[in-house]
This record gives sequence, structure tokens and C-alpha cells, in this order.
Amino acid sequence: MHDVFVSYKAEDRARVAPLVEALTADGLSVWWDAHIGGGEEWRESIAGHLDAASCVIVVWSKRSTGKEGRFVRDEATRASRRGTYLPIRIDKVESPLGFGETQALPLYGWKGDRSAPQYRAIANAARSRLGIEPMTHTHDHSPPAIARRSLLVGGGAAVLAAGVGGWLLLKLGSADASSIAVLPFANLSGDPAQAYFSDGMAEELRNALSRIAGLKVVARTSSEMLRDSDAKTAARKLDVAHILSGSVRRSPSTIRVNAQLIVGDDGLERWSETFDRPAGDLLEIQTSIAQNVAQALSVELAGQEREVLTLGGTRNPAAQELYLRSNPGRQEDRKAALNDSLGLLNAAIALDPEFAQAHARKAFLLLLFAGVYALSAAEAQRGYQEALASANRAIAIAPQLAVAYATRGAIFRDQLNIGRALAELERADALPDNDADTLRIYAMMLGQNLRFGEAGQKIARAKSLDPLNPVSLEMEALLFAYARKYREAAAIAGQSLRLAPERVQARRILANSLLLQGKSAEAKAEYGKLEASDYRRLLGEAILAARAGDRNQATGKLAAMEKRYGDAAHYQYAEIHAQLGNADQAIAELELALATRDPGMSTIRVDAFLDPVRRDPRFAAIEAKLNFPRT
Repeated sequence: MHDVFVSYKAEDRARVAPLVEALTADGLSVWWDAHIGGGEEWRESIAGHLDAASCVIVVWSKRSTGKEGRFVRDEATRASRRGTYLPIRIDKVESPLGFGETQALPLYGWKGDRSAPQYRAIANAARSRLGIEPMTHTHDHSPPAIARRSLLVGGGAAVLAAGVGGWLLLKLGSADASSIAVLPFANLSGDPAQAYFSDGMAEELRNALSRIAGLKVVARTSSEMLRDSDAKTAARKLDVAHILSGSVRRSPSTIRVNAQLIVGDDGLERWSETFDRPAGDLLEIQTSIAQNVAQALSVELAGQEREVLTLGGTRNPAAQELYLRSNPGRQEDRKAALNDSLGLLNAAIALDPEFAQAHARKAFLLLLFAGVYALSAAEAQRGYQEALASANRAIAIAPQLAVAYATRGAIFRDQLNIGRALAELERADALPDNDADTLRIYAMMLGQNLRFGEAGQKIARAKSLDPLNPVSLEMEALLFAYARKYREAAAIAGQSLRLAPERVQARRILANSLLLQGKSAEAKAEYGKLEASDYRRLLGEAILAARAGDRNQATGKLAAMEKRYGDAAHYQYAEIHAQLGNADQAIAELELALATRDPGMSTIRVDAFLDPVRRDPRFAAIEAKLNFPRT
């Protein structure tokens, strides 16, 4: 049998053949119906190969999504139920109804080039489902839209703390006996649209287990990357001793959850149980599973810890349902997804005003919306105030809820109250359910405050909790850049891009690090892989031009930025003016950035692009207004 099955409409055979050839050339065993020999019972042959494959690539096209694509939809349904479904699109079409939960990877206009990033993304997704390491090549890729005001790579103004270079030597050791990963639970409800419920069940279990002192619980992103792996493979890749997996089947009136705790070394079951309960008893099921896992791992639960297993939750089934549906996921229209999620959270809170987790998630999504989609500084500030109100409400209900403090810290960071932001993140870090996202934010802010040793410790913890997430590598690269170790920053950004070539943040860190090493041609090539109107590209090209003495090109790029981004990018305008030697204009733009609360100002201490004006007395006066704590 073959590892990969390719499902497609027969009329698309010529377009699918290059994909089969490329996957085969890259070492994967691929079956498609061209393998059916004379005399074989074709239906039985297809069904046998379909059910035996660990990865089923479903090719959505104008033909396969049309009324004649019934067999492709049938094969996709079968694959989805088995958890082997990997959709791609060769035409700009929507996946058929019932298949929108998993985002289809695009392969428009591809001619068979195995170095093309869109092919690499598909090949690596297939390899992930097969438990095979990803390919390590990295090439150009058109990035998705992300926040306009992301933080810029820079370097510290002070001498670096010793030991920063040791981060690159971090290696995961033998798995801690009390370490565990919760893999996504299988959705056995017969409806792919119900996957949010089984995935949400697994995430709630991660949250509950992470509140138990003595347990190390792997984060969601890394766990979900091994959705289709067996327990031994998942334990090895996540460096944990135990795997919790299970399945969920529910009807309008009942829910059945089967859970198994498996030892990673030998794949043997240590504990298992099946829960048949009324549909409204989800919280009790989660609590019971968490308590049984703790007991199986010989972790003693104090009375207070039993209570925090349900910290910030709700006993209202309808509110819980809305909350589980509110995770925005990875939809293509991110803004619409955020709006939908906020609507669901508002409905959940209306049903249970004391639902602290819903208030905390609402705060985070409002923060994200303000930072990414606000069209003016005033609109962004309104969003931050709404986010802060929701975070405050979550903390008032559940004072031990780490995610609420972390979100409040991120809000204060974006409002440029740096000291308060660090205090909130420190509080979140002290709570038992502190997560990898919080650690990454905390590490970044410590680095921005020249506390590189502490920042390295936090990012190391984040990597241990979320080892397969390229964002951890991005943050590590960013810390090296803050510390002016640009060669190391570029190397780690490159590692991140090999895992996820589409990541704009990693591309920006790599390009800036090359620029700051004086490798102008290489930096220009990396900037050229970003969209032409992206401010990161315009900024980088403007600074390259300024350093080359081409003032006309630099000012032209600056004008293009001002036209597109208006008052949302005063900090970046200041960087360009500083590099052009326009000290007065640079200081004026920093004053405007401060007045509009531009989040980029939080990097003012560690930004090499501002070095030409760093000794200006006016610069020190601006820095003093940001409430940086004393170091």
C-alpha cells in the first residue's frame, strides 16, 4: 500500500500528474487511479487504497466542486472521518459545504517546480501527517496580510549581557516523567463541521492540566501539528513522556468521550475511560479526565488545585458551546473571522456574565483587532480600551486566570505603558497555567528592556512547551537581533522559514539582520519576497537606499508608505529619517508616534535604525515618557 492517496476529478488528470511526480520524486509513496491495472475491480481497489493511506490529498477544482464531483466529495468525506484529509485547490474555488473547517492549500498555476513555495507547503503538510521531517528548502512565498505595526528588529544601545549566544545550543533533554501532550480528539459525530467541538474539548483539557503544579503540558499549536501521528511518534517529536488522546461523539442529548493516557516510550495504555453523559456535563467530564490523568501520573491534587481545574469556566451548556465555536482558527478572511468570533463570545457572555474565560478571549481578540485592523490611531485606542475592560472583567471574576493578565500586559505594551506591561506579564508568568504565548511576549518585552539573560530563559521555556511552533524561533531570532547578534538572528530566522516559508515576521527579521550586517544585496533579495506594498518591504528598501546614498529612492519609498499607512506608521517614518540624517524630522516623527501611541515605540531602546539620533537630548526626553522600568 501507499502512504499518500490523491483524490481528483478525472478531467483534471493532466494538471494533477505534476503533483504526483513531484511528491514521488521527493520520496513519498503516492497512489492515484493511474495505478489501477487491467481487470482490477476499480471501486474496491480505490476504497482499499483510500482507507490504507495515512494522507489523502483532495484536489478541489472547478470540476471536483461541481455537480459531477460526487466521487471526490465522497472520498473527501471518508478521509475526513479518518483524520487523513489534506485539501488543496488548483482553481480559485471554495471547498464544498461541509469541508470548510480545514483550509485548503493553494496550488494555482503551478507547473511542476519542486522548489516553488506553494508546492513545498503541500509536501511538508503531507510529510507532517506521515510523521516525516519537513523538507528544509526555503523559497519565495507571497505572505498573508498581517498587522501593519508589527515590531521592528533592532539592536540594544547597551553592552550585551554575557551568555546570549548560548541560546543556540539549547537541546531538548530526555522527557520529563510528568510531561504530557494532549492530541486533538477525534470527531466521531459523523459531521466534519463538528470538529470545533472535539478540538475545543482537547484544548480545554490542556488548559485544565496546565493548572496542575508539577505537570508540563505542551501547547496547542505543536500538539495539533501531530494530529494524525501515533502516540510514540508524537511523544518523541514533542519530547514528552505521555500522550492523552481520545474521541468525542455527541448527539443533541448526550455526549460520549473516550480518553486514553498512553506511555510515549512503548505506546502502552496507562489509563482509559469512557464517559457517557448528558450534553450539558462537558465541564464535569473535563474535570474527571484531568483528575484521573493527575492520579495516573502520581501527581497529588490539593483541594485548591481541584477548584482551579474549572477556573474561569461556565456550567451553562449553551454558553460553553458558543465559546468552543469562537476560536477564529485560520480562515482566509481573518477580519471576518474575528468579527464572527466576537459575536459568539458576546452571546456566550450574555448567557453567563460570569464566564471569565469568555471575557479573557474577548479581550485578546479585541486587542488583535485593534492592532491589526484599526484604520486610525483613534480607532486603535478605542479598541484597546474595550480590550482592557474585558480583561479587567475576567480578572475580577477569576483572579488566578493567567491568560487575562497576559492579555492585559499586551494591552499596556501597545499603549506604551511599558512598566505596567512588564508587571502584568510577570504576574501571568507566576501562575500555573502560564502558556507559551505569554512566555514569548514576556521574553520579547524583557529583551526590549535589555534584560537578555531573563529573556533567553523565557524563550527556552516557550520552546520546550511549543517545540514545533516556528513563532518560538522567530522570537528567539528577534532577541538575538535586539542583542545585536545579527548573524545568529539571521540563522535562527532561516530555521523558522524552513519550517514555515510563508511567515512574514521571520522574513522581516532575516532581511533586517542581513541589512545590519552590511549584506545589502542579500537583504534586498529577502525584502523582495514580501509584497510590494508591505510597509516592511518599503521600510527596508528605503533604509537600503539611504545607506547607499540614494536619497531620491529613499524618499520615494517613504512617500509610498505615508500614502498607504497615514498616521499608523510614524515610528517607521522616524527610522527612515534617522537613516537619512534628518534628525529634526526623525524626532518630530517620534513625537507623533508617541502622541498616537504607536506600538513600535516599545522597541525604542533596541532599534539600530534609530542610532543616528540616539544621543540627541530630545530622544532621551521621549524615551523617559514611556515608563520603562529601571534596569
